[in-house]
Amino acid sequence: LDGAANVRVAHNVIRGMRSLRVADRGDGIHLWNDTGCTIEGNDVAGSRDGIYVYVSPYNTIARNVVHEVRYGIHYMYSQHNLLLDNVSRGNLAGYALMSSDHLKVIGNTAEDDDSYGFLLNYISHSEIAGNQIRRINGQRDTQGGLIDGTEGKGLFVYLSQFNTIHGNLAADSQIGIHVTAGSENNRLWGNRFVDNRIQVKYVQSLAQEWSANGRGNFWSDYLGWDLDADGVGDVPFRPNDGVDVLLWKYPSARNLMSSPAVLLLRYVQRAFPVFTPPSVQDSHPLMQAPASFRPDHEPRD
Repeated sequence: LDGAANVRVAHNVIRGMRSLRVADRGDGIHLWNDTGCTIEGNDVAGSRDGIYVYVSPYNTIARNVVHEVRYGIHYMYSQHNLLLDNVSRGNLAGYALMSSDHLKVIGNTAEDDDSYGFLLNYISHSEIAGNQIRRINGQRDTQGGLIDGTEGKGLFVYLSQFNTIHGNLAADSQIGIHVTAGSENNRLWGNRFVDNRIQVKYVQSLAQEWSANGRGNFWSDYLGWDLDADGVGDVPFRPNDGVDVLLWKYPSARNLMSSPAVLLLRYVQRAFPVFTPPSVQDSHPLMQAPASFRPDHEPRD
């Protein structure tokens, strides 16, 4: 679509030319300078990007299934869009949301993608809620081994601010959420981080609180207690310590992960936390995983 308004593209089956390199293929559905359009119920596979939205405000992308492409749904320079109940499965990356604002990303699914489920790159004033992210486990070599530096990230938040991230599930992935590059003033609560190898990778210079109004997130590895039985842990959850930050800044130190020196350093750090780098804290961790949440948003007519 090029310069269109109020167009509906619905219930199509779209297949790319798999004989071409991914970079040489076209996009399944491409919006450029379009407004008020609805892209709904399509099945896209084998293209470059499944659905690419470029400089296109006030559109609805709903209930599409995208698989075996580069980016499932790719946004650039677009505002006031609704992404609702889409499914990304088996792609290099799920939802690549870049240089956009005032997005509502509600009830979508990313599963078995490689690099990340949701990338927020220069995203602001947006709501990311009620999404399901599972098994984002990185890029593999021909022998099935993980390629260095390609760990799968459920949520990857890069230089994004003033967003609300709540009611999401990030599970069974290499990294649950990775936050870096000046991503501040985001509100996170009511999310479920379950059985990720690394729940949080936080590379920032300022500490952040991940709870709101006395309600934090559910962490499957939280070991605190709840003496007053109010459903909220009595001990704050801090997913990372000084050793984690040291290893992220100096990756070559990973070779020493199981050495007696590093194990001793981690023990001392936990017992006597004299070195506490800026990190994430959830002061009100939830003792039980909250029920699946989704705000009430429906596609525009």
